[in-house]
Amino acid sequence: MSTFAIIGVIYTCFTAIRQIDLKKIIAYSSVGHINVVLLGIRTETSEGLQGALFQRLSHGVVSGALFFCVGSLYERYSVRSLKYFGGLAHFYPIYTRVFLVFSLANIAFPLTSSFVGEFYIFVGLLRQNF
Repeated sequence: MSTFAIIGVIYTCFTAIRQIDLKKIIAYSSVGHINVVLLGIRTETSEGLQGALFQRLSHGVVSGALFFCVGSLYERYSVRSLKYFGGLAHFYPIYTRVFLVFSLANIAFPLTSSFVGEFYIFVGLLRQNF
């Protein structure tokens, strides 16, 4: 099961990189995060389980916020393609900052909630398989 989760993380990362639709990027990264949560549960260590719980909570907030941001763009412009949104920061500076913060949290940038969850999961993995 852990092998399939690792393959799932790698596959969804490469699939998300190739997408140009913002909604698909968020969806594929969500599948990758759930595979990381599965790895944390499979460790059966306290760190792994705490990290999995924290990652699930963080994922719910971060992905929900990103889907809301993309949905508001789609409602206004009726397009979700990444190539049409160059220069968006000139028109919507606050929106761009909010989208950046949640995007950084989605990739588990340090000092974000997703980083804490993934860090605990990887500590649990190292503790189990050191």
